[in-house]
Amino acid sequence: MNPDELFEIIKSRRAVFPVQYNNEEITESELNRGLESANWASNHKRTEPWRFRVIRERAKQGFAEFIVQKYMDNTPAENQSERKKLDIIDKCNLSDTIILIHQKTSGLVPEWEELAATSMAVQNMWLMATALRIGAYWSSPSAILQMEEFLPMEENEKCIGIFYMGKLNGSLPPGNRKPLADKIQVIRN
Repeated sequence: MNPDELFEIIKSRRAVFPVQYNNEEITESELNRGLESANWASNHKRTEPWRFRVIRERAKQGFAEFIVQKYMDNTPAENQSERKKLDIIDKCNLSDTIILIHQKTSGLVPEWEELAATSMAVQNMWLMATALRIGAYWSSPSAILQMEEFLPMEENEKCIGIFYMGKLNGSLPPGNRKPLADKIQVIRN
C-alpha cells in the first residue's frame, strides 16, 4: 500500500450508524482482521490494556434487553421514551456485530495512557473496518458503567464503550475538517 492509499482510508473513516448498514454478514475473517489490527496498537510498557467482548447472533437480543433495562433504570420515568427504547433495540438488531470496548488498568503507567492505548486500538480496528467497507461507530451510553452486570469483568477492568458494526450500505459523504494550520504551532527556537 502506498501512503496516498493509507491517507485516503484515514480520511474516509466515519461514524457509520446502524441504519446505514445492510444485511450482509461480517465474516469471521473480516472480524478477526479488525481485532488483530486493534491488537497492534501502541502502548506504553507493553501493558496491552484493550479487551474486547464480541456480541453476535442471538446474543445481540440479550444485550439489547440489558441496554433497554439500564436506560429505564437510569432515566426518570417522566423522561423515558418508547422511541428511545425502540431505537436501542433497532441499533442492536441492525448491527451485525457489537463489540464491548474494555480497558484493563495495569497500574504500571498512568490510567490515561492505558485509555489512550485502548483508543488507539479502536482506531486501528476502525481503520481496518473502513478499508473492508464495514461501517462502525463508538457509543458510550451511561450503561457502560454497569456493564459488569451483563458480563463479568476481571479486576481493574472497565467498559469504556460499545462499538457497533455492520457492512456499509451505499457510500458516505466526504468529511471535512477545519484547517490544520489553525491547530499547529511550530516552535523552532
